[in-house]
Amino acid sequence: MFAPSPDTKVYLALGSTDMRKAINGLSMLVQGSLEMDPFSGYLFVFCNRRHTIVKILYWDRNGFCLWQKSLQRELFRWPESEEQVVEIKLRELRWLLEGMDFRFVSAHQKLSYTTVL
Repeated sequence: MFAPSPDTKVYLALGSTDMRKAINGLSMLVQGSLEMDPFSGYLFVFCNRRHTIVKILYWDRNGFCLWQKSLQRELFRWPESEEQVVEIKLRELRWLLEGMDFRFVSAHQKLSYTTVL
């Protein structure tokens, strides 16, 4: 089941990825091109050139999981950047999967206090 914890790190592999790649190809891409640990438990998110397919790769205790969403009419609002990988929040990933451009969604700032009085 795809139910990551709220503190799970999410990394977008920017640019386009060949969606013919499955678990082995994507995990080698994470380790080789992105220079990250595919066994970390983090979510690694990939998008195709046409921005109609997203794949999410992650390690879950004893094996890799691969989740995919394929749009029939719309496009994912995939960010453009010079960077190869960018970290986003889990809620931003949810927004991306719902079709919103998470870069322009503004939420209330999180406040933290040390005392009530």
